Amino acid sequence: MDEQLSYGKAIAELETIVAKMQSDECDIDSLAGYTTRALELLKFCKEKLFVTDQEVKKCLEALNQ
Repeated sequence: MDEQLSYGKAIAELETIVAKMQSDECDIDSLAGYTTRALELLKFCKEKLFVTDQEVKKCLEALNQ
């Protein structure tokens, strides 16, 4: 996964992939590659959301002390 990838860039790429997959021009030979990349991006986004959630929880706990 690209180290320069941000959550916003990952979501934008996912939207592009979905549009390509929904297009009449999407062929079966491209489908596996799109699916693989989409899964990589989804995993990246999930991890990013988890880390962010943990950081927010720590901040909230610090405020409550």
